[in-house]
Amino acid sequence: QVQLVESGGGLVQAGGSLRLSCAASGRTFSSYTMAWFRQAPGKEREFVAAISWSGGSTYYADSVKGRFTISRDNAANTVSLQMNSLNPEDTAVYYCAARKAGTYTTYAVGYDYWGQGTQVTVSS
Repeated sequence: QVQLVESGGGLVQAGGSLRLSCAASGRTFSSYTMAWFRQAPGKEREFVAAISWSGGSTYYADSVKGRFTISRDNAANTVSLQMNSLNPEDTAVYYCAARKAGTYTTYAVGYDYWGQGTQVTVSS
């Protein structure tokens, strides 16, 4: 079992930055592919970014490429999402997710564990 707890959300003006963190419990964290998803009101949950178990490979949705950076610290059992140049379309609840086996997927059903989410609101 893995428990995920996100933090770092908040209200920011357009053009600003936020850094989300996800703290994971469990001794097998370093073996999981980790990802961030987001869900805006009335919309489906969408893939944002993922990182391989080693941190050597990262993947991004086109909408955030060049603005967001995912990273992980396996010694600290954390994964982070640095978000720059935020715009109102980035407003959503952001979720951390863990996938036990295989490479990343952009489908939410492919992830085994989820955090409770953290709200990010970008004002114009």
